[in-house]
This record gives sequence, C-alpha cells and structure tokens, in this order.
Amino acid sequence: MTPATAQTARPAAPAAIIDGTAFATSLRQRVAFEVARIKNQQGLTPGLAVVLVGDDPASAVYVRNKGTQTRAAGMASFEHRLPSNADAETLLALVRQLNDDPSVHGILVQLPLPGHIDSDLVINAIDPAKDVDGFHILNVGLLGTGQKAMVPCTPLGCIMLLKDQLGSLAGLNAVVVGRSNIVGKPMAQLLLRESCTVTIAHSRSRDLPAICRNADILIAAVGRPEMIGADWIKPGAVVIDVGINRAERDGRSRLVGDVDFAAVSQVAGAITPVPGGVGPMTIACLLANTLTACCRIHGLPDPAIAV
Repeated sequence: MTPATAQTARPAAPAAIIDGTAFATSLRQRVAFEVARIKNQQGLTPGLAVVLVGDDPASAVYVRNKGTQTRAAGMASFEHRLPSNADAETLLALVRQLNDDPSVHGILVQLPLPGHIDSDLVINAIDPAKDVDGFHILNVGLLGTGQKAMVPCTPLGCIMLLKDQLGSLAGLNAVVVGRSNIVGKPMAQLLLRESCTVTIAHSRSRDLPAICRNADILIAAVGRPEMIGADWIKPGAVVIDVGINRAERDGRSRLVGDVDFAAVSQVAGAITPVPGGVGPMTIACLLANTLTACCRIHGLPDPAIAV
C-alpha cells in the first residue's frame, strides 16, 4: 500500500472534525508570543492598517473583528474609513501615505470596493512588502514561481490545517474546486509547493464529481451551498470547505459551506465544519502575515510560526 493510499483508506468511523477555531487560537497565541519577543528584543511593534470604503455592514463587522484581534496580539491597529462615494485618487493617496508610514507593516484594503473604484489598481498600489493580503501582482508572481512571498490568508490557513492533519502532503492528489484569484489559484500554488499532484476544477470542468472522487485532498471554494455531496468524495479523503453561504434550512437562515457536511462526514477521513473551520484561520493568518512583514521589513528572520 502506498503512503497516499494508506492516508486515504476508508474510515472506520465518521470523519474527524478539523477544528479551525482551536488551531486559530493556538496560532494567535504563537503570534502574540513572537510580537512580545520582538518588542522586548528589537523595540518593534508590528502595525496593521485596515482601510474600509463605504458602510457595508458585513465588512464593518469584519474590520472591527480584525482590529480587536490585532490589539489582542499586542500589535498596533490602525483603522481608516472612507465614505462610499470616495474617489479612487483619495483612496490611492491614503495607500501611499500608509506605504510611507514606518509604524505600519501591513496594509489591507477591505474588499469588495465600490464599483466605481478599480480594485486591481488599488491592490497594486500597496507596497508589496506590506501587502498582507498577498494580492499584489508581485506577490502573486513570487508565489507562482516558488519564491518567498506574502501568501493570501485563506489559502495559507488551509495549508496549515492540512499539514497539521496529515503531516507531509507529498504525492497526494489534491483537487481545488474553484479558480478565484483569492482562494483557488493561490491554493493550487501552495499545494504544488508541498509536492501534491494538483487539479483545478471549475464550472466548465467535465464530470466534476469524477474529478473530485480522485482527490486525497479536496478543497471546496466555489460559493455554492452544499454543492458537493457524499458521492463526490473518495472514502477517507480530507475535505477543506472554504465556502461560507447563507441558506434557508428548516425555516431558519444558517451558515453552510460548499460541502454537504452531514453526508460527506460519513465518507471523508477528516473535514472542516462551517462555521468553525477555515473561517477563524483567515484573521489569524492575517496577524501572522503582519508579523512576518514586520520582520522582513526590518531584516529579521521570519518568525517561527509559519508552515
């Protein structure tokens, strides 16, 4: 039996639940420890600046949570709010100001932006060294060519959970369902870096269930509620559900993933729940990226928190 087959044999029991909340808590604690260390040894305080344009309620809550967790980790938190009718030049001027601010080591412009502002233009105006979202074209290119890059937070969280669950990923078949610039494409690059055999599947893929059934690792990132059922899953596979969708279930609005959790958990070897899986990892990885950016900007070794 090959190592890949051994890791994905039919489970004797329902899938192990991959607890993203617990892992994220541990990661934030490691970040806080490293922040305290560089404060004491180097006199540095990592700083994260978050920019919110408009008054979208969900984005406002997300930004508030980022600020709370940033401060809890011992970092400096800077929040900038612009009205929804702010023009692109106003936003770009703020980005340039943050690029030049030595107290800011990470810059995050909350997406989506209002329709009249070109998101790519804004993202690529951020200093790549401070691009803690990992969306700047330079970081995308560095990641794609296997060089040191700032890595997008959600895929980074996924790879951390996978390595914690499986150890080495080398030689495993990985299928990423979804080809977005934010999750699908960088996820595939990270899996390639771990020596997986990687397939990116999407809405135009032929016989998508058959493609998924070949996966030792399945990453679901399509934004369609409970699209992936039990008959799409190889017995024993590890399933990472990135989807966060609101759906009506039993007369109530609930958060569900892209995977039919109840059914798939009877087939998979391990699975992330929604909520409580990948979601908590995103902000924790944002803090980790901010700490890493601070260290790199000041010529220090990367902190001992990365995968």
